[in-house]
Amino acid sequence: MKQAIRFSLFRPALRGLNIALLAALPLFAQNASAADTPAKAQPAGKVVANIALRPVSEAEAAALAQQVKDEVRHAWRGYKQYAWGHDALSPLSKKPRDWYEHSLLMTPVDALDTLMIMGLKEEADEARELIAQQLNFDQDMYVQNFEITIRLLGGLLSAYQISGDARLLDKAEDLGKRLLPVFDSPTGMPYTHVNLRTGKVRGKLSNPAETGTLVLEFGMLSRLTGKPVYFEKSKRALVATYKAASPLGLVGSTIDVETGRWTDTGAHIGGGIDSYYEYLNKCWRLFGDMECKAMWEHSIKGMNQALADQRGSALWYGHADMATGVRSKTQYGALDAFMPALLALGGDMKRAKALQESGLRMWRLHGIEPESLDYASMTVQSPGYALRPEIVESAYYLHHYTGNPRYRAMGREFWEAFVRYCRTEAGYAALKDVRSKEQEDSMESFVFAETFKYFYLLFAPKSALNFDAVTFNTEAHPLHLPAAPAAH
Repeated sequence: MKQAIRFSLFRPALRGLNIALLAALPLFAQNASAADTPAKAQPAGKVVANIALRPVSEAEAAALAQQVKDEVRHAWRGYKQYAWGHDALSPLSKKPRDWYEHSLLMTPVDALDTLMIMGLKEEADEARELIAQQLNFDQDMYVQNFEITIRLLGGLLSAYQISGDARLLDKAEDLGKRLLPVFDSPTGMPYTHVNLRTGKVRGKLSNPAETGTLVLEFGMLSRLTGKPVYFEKSKRALVATYKAASPLGLVGSTIDVETGRWTDTGAHIGGGIDSYYEYLNKCWRLFGDMECKAMWEHSIKGMNQALADQRGSALWYGHADMATGVRSKTQYGALDAFMPALLALGGDMKRAKALQESGLRMWRLHGIEPESLDYASMTVQSPGYALRPEIVESAYYLHHYTGNPRYRAMGREFWEAFVRYCRTEAGYAALKDVRSKEQEDSMESFVFAETFKYFYLLFAPKSALNFDAVTFNTEAHPLHLPAAPAAH
């Protein structure tokens, strides 16, 4: 990346937008054409190649981007009023929720770079000051290394690169030091939990996502501090995970980090595995690491061979045994829906486009996507919707790479359903069941870090964020090299 672009990566867009545009925008779909109503379940292989979508004009895209910003303000106000200083807001009961004995400010840290990218200066400043003054990692409690790394370490590093506030880097380095003991296993793969004060570890049964989704955050910490230990340990864990894979390049679902043996050999691209594959590619993209490039190319070949499942005109990715490649489940879901973005990032636009169409079918089955689906019978297996961002992420990537307005049209449909079914008086609520649309008292911090951010970037001009100059971690925190922060 050229040195000259580093200071213009995060330029807020849409200043001075004519808010009158909002009045003309169809937020809800009561008057939408038949092409915009949820499709009935159809047997796999019997669906058309592309589902009809209403085009999105540039004016409507701008208005949608402004709506996203307005809804971020709405959800942020709810958090500030009812859960300030805590990890998250429970949006139905309007009560705060903490992950552990002491708050680690999950929502403010996860939200901060989103607030800055959107140009929400007041909200960003108050979040940044809260973090600088109150976030304290010197706590005698066990935390989950994976979630703390992607949400907090990633969030602090990204926000530091955007703001240049050295206090955020100091917090990140303090956290990184406290997490390092997780890597002290015989294999180098991390234990799942660590005590932030004592450094004691526990949890030897892990999964590829938890062992292999650390190198972007720890690697950037090395670049920003000049201390190679963080990259070295996280890279060793990633390589150890890859070396435990089958000859197909597939990994299973559960691994013992002390012995390197698999206790569950089920392979797929969903939760517990997903971001391991993502980081093989992104380690190469961010750091130019050729070993990661080779591991990625071997792994994606095996994934396409054993997990990709063409059913008539529809492409899905299912489950198989990691060693034999024998299909075990026809399951795909909200977490799997990151895969079109990863395929696009890897240059496989044909599969990326086809798989995103399947995601749209999954969404339209009940008007919003379920956690998991049996794509052979097109029936819901796990009916919840946790405000997940992955299908929006894929729409954003595909729109970036193709320029096809179809992906903004998808995004509008996703956005309208998201607002219609999940908005509450205090924020946004997950759904217990996408069929009944019953809400659940949960608003995870990733709704700020990922879901709102990807919606905004999909609708905003490309000048809102220089996609080609950054690499998103799996929590959508953008990181970039050279590692110097933005100028102020």
